[in-house]
Amino acid sequence: MRHLSAAVAVLFAISPVLFSQRQQPNLTPEERKALIEKRESIEKQLEDVATIDRKVMVPMRDGKRMAADIYRPKDMSKKYPIIFSRTPYNFNFWDVRLGTYRDMSTELDAVKRGYVLVEMNERGHFFSEGNYDILGAPLSDANDQFNWMSSQPWSNGKIGLIGCSSTAEWQLAAASLGNKALTTIIPESFGAGVGKVGPYNEQGNWYRGGAVQMLFIDWLYGEQNQVRPMFPPNTSQADLIKASKMFDLAPQMPPVDWAKAFEHLPEKDFIAAVDGPKGIYSDKMPNTTGGAMIERTPNDPAWRKGGLWQSDTMPINVPGLWMMTWYDVSTGPNLAAYNFVREHAKGEAANEQYAIIAPTLHCQYKRATEHTVVGERDMGDARLDYDAITYAWFDHFLKGEDNGVLEKTPKVQYYTMGLNKWQHSDTWPPQGAKPVTLALTSQGNANTLHGDGALTLTAAQGSSSLLPLTGTAAGAAKADAPAPDTFTYDPMHPTPSYGGNVCCAGNSIPGNGGALDQRKMEERPDILVYTSDPLVQDVEISGPITVTLYVSSDVKDTDVTAKLIDVLPDGMAYNLDETIQRLRYRDGDNRTVWLEKGKVYKITLTPMNTSNLFAAGHRIRLEVAGSNFPRFDRNLNTGGNNYGETTSVVAHTSIHHSAQYPSTVTLTVVPKS
Repeated sequence: MRHLSAAVAVLFAISPVLFSQRQQPNLTPEERKALIEKRESIEKQLEDVATIDRKVMVPMRDGKRMAADIYRPKDMSKKYPIIFSRTPYNFNFWDVRLGTYRDMSTELDAVKRGYVLVEMNERGHFFSEGNYDILGAPLSDANDQFNWMSSQPWSNGKIGLIGCSSTAEWQLAAASLGNKALTTIIPESFGAGVGKVGPYNEQGNWYRGGAVQMLFIDWLYGEQNQVRPMFPPNTSQADLIKASKMFDLAPQMPPVDWAKAFEHLPEKDFIAAVDGPKGIYSDKMPNTTGGAMIERTPNDPAWRKGGLWQSDTMPINVPGLWMMTWYDVSTGPNLAAYNFVREHAKGEAANEQYAIIAPTLHCQYKRATEHTVVGERDMGDARLDYDAITYAWFDHFLKGEDNGVLEKTPKVQYYTMGLNKWQHSDTWPPQGAKPVTLALTSQGNANTLHGDGALTLTAAQGSSSLLPLTGTAAGAAKADAPAPDTFTYDPMHPTPSYGGNVCCAGNSIPGNGGALDQRKMEERPDILVYTSDPLVQDVEISGPITVTLYVSSDVKDTDVTAKLIDVLPDGMAYNLDETIQRLRYRDGDNRTVWLEKGKVYKITLTPMNTSNLFAAGHRIRLEVAGSNFPRFDRNLNTGGNNYGETTSVVAHTSIHHSAQYPSTVTLTVVPKS
C-alpha cells in the first residue's frame, strides 16, 4: 500500500517533496551549513508571498481535531482554489534533526501559482487526534474537511486532491461522497484504496486471489502505534507551533530484519514478535472497522465500514488524472478502477478521466532518468514533466482556465517496456488489442529452467500472425494426454520472492522489487517453467494476462502462483508481473471450498497486467509454483485459519495440460500498425 520503504517518504506529484524528517546522512559541516542556508532561504521566500497558518486544529463532527498547515497567497483581494494533501506521514514544517525548516519548495511553488496548499494529517497520526484506521476512517472526516476548507473566506469553493500511496488511496472513497467542493482528484499509486472492482477483490491490496499480501505488515509496524505523545485539547496554536520545533512526533522504530521476521509463526504475531506496537493488524481497536485485520476474510463486512472504495456502492463523478506504475503492487486494481469510473461516471466526468502508466516502482515517477533502471533492467528515458501536467490539470479544473489540457492530453499515456517508449491510446487496453492464447505443454518434466515445459499456440489459434513463433506445433489438443507436471510445496521452505511488483518490502524481497533475472530462481525444482519458441518478429503485449490452470493436489488447501517473464536471446529472464490464487477461494472469495485429494479443478488466476515489447528473438515464459514468499503469505496447507497456525502440511500439486485439461495463458496483443 504504501511508499518506498518503511521510512515514511511521500512523493507529492507537483514537486518531489519528502514529508519525512530523516537524519541527513554524513553531512560535512560545510554541507550542513549550506543546506540550512538553502532551507532558510526558501522559507524566507515563502514568508514573503504567503500567509502561513501552521498547526491549525480542524474539528470533526465527533469533536476530534485534525492538524493542518495552510499556505495561501497574501493578496486577500481574491479567493483561491485549494490543493489538499491528506497523509498519515510526517509533514512537520521543522526538521528537528537538522535544526531548521524542511524543504518548503512545494509550498512556495503552489502559492506562487495562485493556490492555497493545505497539508493535513490523518486521524490518529502525529498532531491529529483520534484512533487510527486504514485510510483515515471514518469516511465522514473527508466531508468535514472539505466543508471546513471550502467555507473559509480565502477559498473559491473548489478543492483538488493530490498525493501518492497513502496520500492518494483515501481519495477514491472520499470522491464518492459527492461533496460539492471536491472538484477533481489526482491519485497516484492508489491501489490500496480500492476495495473491490472488476475481477479484483483485494480490499486495499490486503489480498490477491485470497492470499494475504505481506507488504502491509511491516508498514503497519511503523504506522499503527496509538500509544503516542499527545497535547491537551486546550493547547494554543502558538504553543503547538513551538512544540513542533521540539517534537515532530515521528516514532523512531527499532530496526527489524523483516526477511527473518516474516519466517515467524503464527502470522498474526508478526508485529508482536518484533516487539512492535499494538494496533489494527491483529488487535481489536476502537475505530471504524474494529481492527484485527489479519483475521478477516476477503468478504468480511468490516472492510466496507472504513475508507476503502467499493465500486458497486460508491460512484465517482469527478474528473480524475490517475497515475500508475508497472512495477507497483496494485496495477491491476488501478487500471480496473480507472476503466470503471470512466465507464460509470455521470455527465461530463465520464469523459474527464485520464491515465498515466509509468514503468517504475511504487510512487517513483520522478525518479525516472535518461536511463531508468527498475531492478536490473534499463527501461530507457521514462521521464515526463509531471509538474506541467498536474498544474495544467489543476489550472483547468480549479481555476477554470481554458488551457486546452484535455484536448492536448491523451486519455491513456502508457510506457511500453522493451520498446522503451511512451505511447498513447484512447482506451485501455489499447484500441485494436486482441487476445492470443498459449497452451502449457510438457512431457511431465517442466520443473526448473532445464525441464521440458513449453508454451505453444493452441490448436484454436493455429499459426497466429499476431504472435508468430519459430515453432509450428499446436499444443493444446493431443491424442495421448501427457503426464501432468508436479511440484512439491513445503511451507517451511517456500519458493522465495525475487524482485517483482511490490511496495514497502524493506529488505524482505531482493531488489525491493523490479525486474530481476529470474534464472537463479528457475533452478529450483519447486518452480515449473514453460517457455515459448523465439518470436519471429516484435510483439507488443499491452493489457491483461489471464492464466487458466487445471490443478490437483493432495491437501485440503494450497496456493498456485504465476509469473510472466520476458526471455532475451542471451537467456536473461526479466519478470513482468505475478499473481496468486488460494485454492479454497477458487469458486469466489465469498465462500470456502476445500480440495478433494487428486481431483482436477479449473483455476483462473487474478489477471496480471503489463505493457512490454517482446522483440524478435525473445521468448515468452510463464512460471508456476506454490508460493511467492514473502510477497504473499505462506499457505500452511492445513485448511485451517492460516493466520493463527504454527504447523504445516507439505503439498504435492500437479498442473494438468491435455485436450481434457487445457491449461493456458491468454495475452493481450497489440497488432503492428
